[in-house]
Amino acid sequence: MFNLGWTEVVLVIGVALLIFGPKKIPQLGSALGKTLRGFKEEMNSGAELDSASEDYDDAEDADVYR
Repeated sequence: MFNLGWTEVVLVIGVALLIFGPKKIPQLGSALGKTLRGFKEEMNSGAELDSASEDYDDAEDADVYR
């Protein structure tokens, strides 16, 4: 995906431990997981996309340039 080797991954983890500390890393991981899960659910739900598409069609029919 990002073409990272093991040394780069270890370096990133080490820097994250130095910056955030070992107690904060699980909280950050949990927050990131919840955020990604919510994003994925929103991307997979098509209900809002359908209504947005209908709103767009209605706006095209409005003929606002008369």
